[in-house]
Amino acid sequence: MRSPGGWIEPGQTPEFDEYTVVLAGVLRVESKQGVLDVAAGQAVITRAGEWIRYSTPNPEGAEYIAICLPAFSPQTVHRDA
Repeated sequence: MRSPGGWIEPGQTPEFDEYTVVLAGVLRVESKQGVLDVAAGQAVITRAGEWIRYSTPNPEGAEYIAICLPAFSPQTVHRDA
């Protein structure tokens, strides 16, 4: 996936675990526990039922791979309104 600088995804409480590896740039992951900036070469795991929001704070954006288990679907992501 590629996201432009300044991009902010709506918050979500998914029914799946998400494993994200950042290939380039920085991906910001917000949760109720705080904010984590994940840089190129790093990874983060978010767990099912945990509220999260992804964004790319830096102007160059980010490139990353996200694997959802079980698979992502619009019915199980539960994005904020």
